[in-house]
Amino acid sequence: MTDDERFSLLVGVMGAGELWPLRDERIPPGIPMSAGYVPGISRLGVPALLMSDAGLGVTNPGYRPGDTATALPAGLALAASFDPTLARAAGDAIGREARSRGFNVQLAGAMNLVRDPRNGRNFEYLSEDPLLSAAIAAESINGIQQQGVISTVKHYSLNCNETNRHWLDAVIDPDAHRESDLLAFEIAIERSQPGAVMTAYNKVNGDYAASNQVLLNDVLKNGWGYRGWVMSDWGATPSWECALNGLDQECGAQIDAVLWHSEPFTHQLRNAYADGRLPKERLSDMVRRILRSMFAVGIDRCDAAPIPNLAAHHEVALRIARQGIVLLKNGGVLPLAAESPARIAVIGGYAQLGVPTGCGSSAVVPPGGYAAVIPIGGSGLTAGLRNLYLLPSSPLNELTKLFPNAQIEFDPGISPAEAVLAARRADVAIVFAIRVEGEGFDSADLSLPWGQDALIAAVSAVNTNTVVVLETGNPAAMPWRDSVNAIIQAWYPGQAGGQAIAEIVAGQVNPSGRLPVTFPVDLGQTPRPKLPGLGAVWGTPTAISYSEGAEVGYRWFAQTGETPMFAFGHGLSYTDFAYRDLVVTAGHTVRASFSVVNTGARSGADIPQLYLTDTPGEQRLRLLGFERVDLEPGETRRVTIEADPRLLARYDGSAGRWCIQPGGYTVAVGASAVALELAAHVDLAGHAFGR
Repeated sequence: MTDDERFSLLVGVMGAGELWPLRDERIPPGIPMSAGYVPGISRLGVPALLMSDAGLGVTNPGYRPGDTATALPAGLALAASFDPTLARAAGDAIGREARSRGFNVQLAGAMNLVRDPRNGRNFEYLSEDPLLSAAIAAESINGIQQQGVISTVKHYSLNCNETNRHWLDAVIDPDAHRESDLLAFEIAIERSQPGAVMTAYNKVNGDYAASNQVLLNDVLKNGWGYRGWVMSDWGATPSWECALNGLDQECGAQIDAVLWHSEPFTHQLRNAYADGRLPKERLSDMVRRILRSMFAVGIDRCDAAPIPNLAAHHEVALRIARQGIVLLKNGGVLPLAAESPARIAVIGGYAQLGVPTGCGSSAVVPPGGYAAVIPIGGSGLTAGLRNLYLLPSSPLNELTKLFPNAQIEFDPGISPAEAVLAARRADVAIVFAIRVEGEGFDSADLSLPWGQDALIAAVSAVNTNTVVVLETGNPAAMPWRDSVNAIIQAWYPGQAGGQAIAEIVAGQVNPSGRLPVTFPVDLGQTPRPKLPGLGAVWGTPTAISYSEGAEVGYRWFAQTGETPMFAFGHGLSYTDFAYRDLVVTAGHTVRASFSVVNTGARSGADIPQLYLTDTPGEQRLRLLGFERVDLEPGETRRVTIEADPRLLARYDGSAGRWCIQPGGYTVAVGASAVALELAAHVDLAGHAFGR
């Protein structure tokens, strides 16, 4: 390869769109506009890279007029299914639709741990637990790459808050980092071998993620033996020196030029190469890694893409919504019988139009377009993307289909006094509560906007059969929790979300989702009741100390002894389950077997969870495994889970090894992190392993 050819592979430029209307001369005519383009080398059979964001479907935030794709539910909804096979189906749908548009790189695999319930991008991510996040992300990546499309995994690492993310320093103990966020990435990369790893915007312990020698070279490439390439996020390449510290490709070059430097990244690289500051071996390694992933995934071998089966993909979106919706509370009003109630009040949340979705680079235009787009705005680079997007799956219409004999009255919920009039006339009141969350913004607190908390309180005061459906991208404060009869967490439920919500309300679908994140009572229970930098002027340098270290989410609550509002793993069903006959054996790790019994009168799915609860010298709560089990009434299924030994160990950075201490360990099976029913004690000999 010539030097010109080598350098051409190291920079990705953005296509023209609504927020970036200028067409870049480096993109040839006829190339579909998208998040990124890298030219190919035709004489060598090297294809161009055409990149699209993809976490919740093939996105189109203003790039291609009229283009639509399957809009999948939020990442949290997918993870709430605890179903890796469903994640693979989602990835398969994304990969097929990407190929049909000519895209061969999907910027998918978003899996930052949920460390703060105010983070605007949590809806794109998966959970607060390393194992659950890794299991879901890996299968989604596998689904994409089996279609001959490269998938990334992102954002490496600690992109856990959006506030001033370009100037944020995430500070954490390195060993605790290995046991939490980095362990999630490590397992996901082992299981899926993504073609590329995308770095985070923020610094980690003082160095930008895209220029972090420890993260990129010491851990990812040398420690884990990762063979693919490392790309930067859009606007996250502060200097050419990133290449010396492990970055292989700059992406979003135009944003970097605005934020960091007037001279293009490639010019800086060429100058450094010419005077010997960029070694020839490093340049070759950067290019080799990109080429290696191209050919390993097979983007050079893909024939003309078939037209994707959008009906089948809609069913995937519906399955995720059905399995990911979590019944948080049920005082007995749900499910509603088909022959009753006679009068239903549906209140708020634009339920007459559709269901909300998160905003930012993950926004997907659904078939037929949005039901509505309501501008919100704000400050910063992503302010223009901050809108209330409504997908055209109306809960009101779907409830009307399932309850044809009921009198259903809709109230928009803009006035508690008006909503109370409708609620008084109804046998059941269903309040839809929404919150707009998205890229570039963190929430100031956990309250519902637009006076919705007051609305719910007013409705529940006059109707004892009040059901609240939350359509949010994060946990919400619930000052009205004790006064309502039932609470459904629907997340951002995707293009079939209205149907799935109605089916669960009507009992046509038995709810089976389990919380992938802990719901705190209030921010005082979290590691950072006050978020550093919140409210500061855009561009203000901010440092966040993730002092909880590896004790993220449910682990933090176990350590502090606080009782959450709803625990990690929690979720109710319309039937009942029991766990019996736990048997645990020990070797280099632990292996647990137990029986799950459907003791109720309806078929349903349970998700038993295996936890580590005690180790030599300390109590430590860790999810060791889980399995989704579908059971008929009275049916019993035997489940066996073998723990990844890293979940039993501590990471010793001074030795560069994982260490399992010799002594006694206790594991337990339960329905959530706080509902543990069976426990067993085993002894491990102890050993060190890994890197």
